Amino acid sequence: MRPIQTFAGGVLAQIVRRQPPSAARTTFAWELVVGSSLARVTSVEMESTTLRVRAVDPRWLKEIERARGLILPKLQQMLGEQAVTRISIVS
Repeated sequence: MRPIQTFAGGVLAQIVRRQPPSAARTTFAWELVVGSSLARVTSVEMESTTLRVRAVDPRWLKEIERARGLILPKLQQMLGEQAVTRISIVS
């Protein structure tokens, strides 16, 4: 028997990847990956395969910079490896 957490994440990622690319899909995936607190103080947009991240305060950008190595693989799982290849932090 598998824990529900491991099963649910994979199923949700498959559902998100099947949706057509859109700003709403990107924002939804971002919130799933970083959590609602960080999602509330940031905005994201895709430019080709680069995710551009803006925050209401520069301190949040530092947190995203530190966690980039954890965030990118999770976003790739949600959106597809070819859909997002890089995270760019915009001041």
